[in-house]
Amino acid sequence: MDADEFVTEYLTLGLSFDRLEEGFVDAFTGDPALRRAVENAPTPDPRTLARRAADLRAALPSTDLSADRASFLDAHLRALACSARTLAGDEIGFVDEVRAYFDVDIALGDQDDYRAAHRSLDEVLPGSGPLAERMRAHRAADEIPPERLAECVEAFSSALRDEVRRRYPLPDAEQVTYEVVGDKPWSGFNYYLGDYRSTVAINSDLKQHMAHLPRLIAHESYPGHHTEHCRKEAGLVATAGQQEQTVFLVNTPQCLMAEGLADLALESLIGPGWGTWAQEIYADLGLRFDGARAEAVHAASAGLLGVRQDAALMLHDQGRSHDEVASFLERWSLTTSDRARQSLRFLTSPLWRAYISTYVEGYRLLGAWLDRADTADERSARFARLLDEPLIPSGLR
Repeated sequence: MDADEFVTEYLTLGLSFDRLEEGFVDAFTGDPALRRAVENAPTPDPRTLARRAADLRAALPSTDLSADRASFLDAHLRALACSARTLAGDEIGFVDEVRAYFDVDIALGDQDDYRAAHRSLDEVLPGSGPLAERMRAHRAADEIPPERLAECVEAFSSALRDEVRRRYPLPDAEQVTYEVVGDKPWSGFNYYLGDYRSTVAINSDLKQHMAHLPRLIAHESYPGHHTEHCRKEAGLVATAGQQEQTVFLVNTPQCLMAEGLADLALESLIGPGWGTWAQEIYADLGLRFDGARAEAVHAASAGLLGVRQDAALMLHDQGRSHDEVASFLERWSLTTSDRARQSLRFLTSPLWRAYISTYVEGYRLLGAWLDRADTADERSARFARLLDEPLIPSGLR
C-alpha cells in the first residue's frame, strides 16, 4: 500500500468514528467528498473498526512514509483501536485506556503535594478565615460582569493576536469568531473550521473570572488551538502534503499534545509578568484587577494540577461514588459544590471521561520539555516546534 492510499484509509477510519460517537471528529479540513462518502455509508460496526485499525498498524512498516509520519500514525491507530473496543463494550481498565489513547501512564497524585499547595495559597490569599472560604471570596471578587464579557474577550484576543503574529506568523486570512453558549461540560471550546478560521465557544453556565480569561483566550486562540491548527494547515498540509493532519480526533495523542501546548500558551507567549500585562488591559476597560496577586495564586495552585485526574481515577478505576468524588474535588480544588458537579459532568461523559489526562499529563510533559531550554530564544523555538511538527508524547519523552 503506498503512502497516499494508506493515509486515505486512516482518514476514512477516523471519520467513521463520528458515526458512532458524535463529536469524535473534532475537526476535518480534508476532502469533503471523503467525509460525504463516510456519512453516506452504512453505520460501521465498532469491532470492524478495531480490526481495521489493527490491520493498518500491521501494514504501516511496508509503506514509504517517513519515520515521523509513521510514528504519528502508529500511535493514533493504537488509540483508535482502543476507542473501537470501548464502543464495542469491551472492559478496558481506565489506566490502560488512557495509555492507549494518549501515549502516557497515569497514577494517583500525592496528597502531601496538595497540602503544600494549600499552604502556599494560605500565604497569598488575604484574610484569616478558612482557606476554602477565602478562595471563594477571591474568585467572587474576580468575576467578570456578564455584560462586560464580550469586550474583555475581544480585548485579550486582539492583544494576544498581535503578539502571536509578531513571533509566530499566521496566514493573513486567519480569523477567530467568539460566541457564548450554555449547557456544556467544558468552559471553552475551539471549533476549527479550516481555511484558517475558528469559532471559539465560551460556556455561559460558568462564571468567567478576570484571572482566567487571558488563559482561556490564549488556550483556545492565540497561541493555542487556533494558532496550532493554522500553522499545521499551512505547513504540514498545504506545504508538506501530510493529509493525515487534516483530521483531529478525540482520545488520541494529538489531544494531549494540543492541550499541553494550549495550557502553556500564556506563559510561553507573555511569560512571567502576565498578571501585570493583563492588569493594564483591564485598566483600559475600566476594570480593577490585581495582576500580581492573580499570578501568585496561579503559581500556588500549580500543585493542585493532579486533583482532577485523581477524581477520574477514583470514578473509573476505584469505583468511588459521585458524591465522594465531588467532595474530594471541593476539598482539594477549593471549589464550590456547583463547580465540582460541573467537573463531574465532564469526567462522566462517555466521550470525555478520560480526557482530563490530556490537561494534566500534557502540561507536565510539555512544560518539562520547554523548561529544558537554556535561553528564552530556545524556549520560543521549542514552542514553535510544538505548533508546527507532528510530535507525539513518546517522541517528546
